[in-house]
Amino acid sequence: MVETLKRFFAFCSEENRKRFQKTLVLGVFLALFEAMKFPAMGYVLKGFLEDGISVSVIVTGFLILAVSVTAASIIRGYTTMLQCRGGYGECAQKRIDIAEHLRFLPMGYFNNNSLGQITSVTTNTMESLGDVATRVVMVTTQGILDTAIITLLILIFDYRIGLIALCGIAIFALINFAMRKFGENMSEKKIKIDTSLVGGVIEYIQGIAEVKAYNLMGQSREKLNNTIDEASKINTDIELAVNCFVPFQNIVLKSTGVIILLSSAYFYINGSMDLLTAIIMSVMSFHVFTGLELMGSFSALLRMVDISVKRAQEILDLKPMDITGEEITPESHNIEVKGIDFAYDKRKIIDDVTLSIPERSTVAFVGPSGGGKTTLCHLIARFWDVDKGKVTLDNRDVKSYSMNSLMSNYSFVFQNVFLFHDTIANNIRFGRPEASMDEVIAAAKKACCHDFIMALPEGYETVIGENGASLSGGERQRISIARAIMKDAPIIILDEATANVDPENEKDLMEAIEALTKEKTILMIAHRLKTVRNADKIFVVDKGKIVQQGDHEQLMRQEGIYKNFIMARKQAVSWKLA
Repeated sequence: MVETLKRFFAFCSEENRKRFQKTLVLGVFLALFEAMKFPAMGYVLKGFLEDGISVSVIVTGFLILAVSVTAASIIRGYTTMLQCRGGYGECAQKRIDIAEHLRFLPMGYFNNNSLGQITSVTTNTMESLGDVATRVVMVTTQGILDTAIITLLILIFDYRIGLIALCGIAIFALINFAMRKFGENMSEKKIKIDTSLVGGVIEYIQGIAEVKAYNLMGQSREKLNNTIDEASKINTDIELAVNCFVPFQNIVLKSTGVIILLSSAYFYINGSMDLLTAIIMSVMSFHVFTGLELMGSFSALLRMVDISVKRAQEILDLKPMDITGEEITPESHNIEVKGIDFAYDKRKIIDDVTLSIPERSTVAFVGPSGGGKTTLCHLIARFWDVDKGKVTLDNRDVKSYSMNSLMSNYSFVFQNVFLFHDTIANNIRFGRPEASMDEVIAAAKKACCHDFIMALPEGYETVIGENGASLSGGERQRISIARAIMKDAPIIILDEATANVDPENEKDLMEAIEALTKEKTILMIAHRLKTVRNADKIFVVDKGKIVQQGDHEQLMRQEGIYKNFIMARKQAVSWKLA
């Protein structure tokens, strides 16, 4: 338990850790003020039994009790506020920290870890830490403090009753330890099934079109239902496991209270305890374990707190790429790739590649699927770090640039466009949030999307569905190009930007790309002849190597992959039904 609490506090940011530490300190005062009820009661009873009751005694006792209740209420309210600010603040901050950390992880991490796992950590795990974990930690520590203070008072009044209370606490601690050990495996299973459940829901929603197209509704739904049923079973098992131990904990505490009551009566009868002390001990027997009872029912969740912290910390501990380079503005945008190797999961994808891309030239990468074209472009933009060799921009290793200064030189238009659930204007100005509306409209006009935007119900303020679901593929692509135009980076990477565009949108899209790429350095990955034949240089990539390079005419005079690629495309275009 102590290790879990230490890990939780270490995980928190300094500001929120101070809030929780302040809560613990205030918790001691809260316990003291709560315990003041007993001296107040003892003072009044003493007046009744020994000195004779008087108005001053009653008033004094009432004032002590009023101070106890008022101070305890104020402290409890303030500590609750601190807990909420600390818990929810930490939850929000850690989501930001994880998102910021993910920005600088190698892209290979996202290939190794499912969207469901990342989503589960940033949603379920963070929600648990912000709400459940904070309450569990605070209730657990406050319960221990309350019981410790009252037990100390009992020991001061009568050590024999104090020893009985300590024995009850020891037996309770053993049962509580067994409950937490029993819950360890269950908590791990819960975290795993929560991850699977989030991943399953996301997969089902994202793949709903394919599921319907292939009439797999029953099969796909059955898989998701099985995951939901398993999650339900594990959550039920956890509740049942806790509920099996909690009654035994409560029986021990209640029985100890009864023993304290009977022992106080016995010690009074045999003359070893005065009546006032016996009455106070009897009253205390009903209150001594109140905090411990509440702590006992929550402490089973401490293991989940521990696992949640570890899962979030695992992401934050992943080694990011070194992004501590200099803020550099290159004088030119010449790109050099010098003898680079890159392997992913022990499989070599790029093998001793060397090439040169002069500033304001257009180069195309073609070749078989899986040959390494996209990976090579990503290495040039430093989505990964190379295993061997180096990539330079303006004769400087890309590793010498800070990530922000390096990325300011690149714009990307991917085959699969991602748009945010936001207004069209905000999607276009994503790379430049400070851009004015006039600049947004100017970029949209260059990208040939102004007309269809103005036809939407709210124009540029129209909120599009998640990932632009309410727009066609060509419209999404043109908004993506408008976004790149807005950024106005000197290097443009087009990754199959026209692969999935309808013929009726292709003309507008090509005009948009022409506006985007004017006076820029262009790296394009494409399969269409018309998008590569006018490139200044074409690199043919196969099995991670550059197997051919030259312009279209040069490559057509060579036997090889490129010529076969072009001839196959021409044959496909000329094919007709008889």
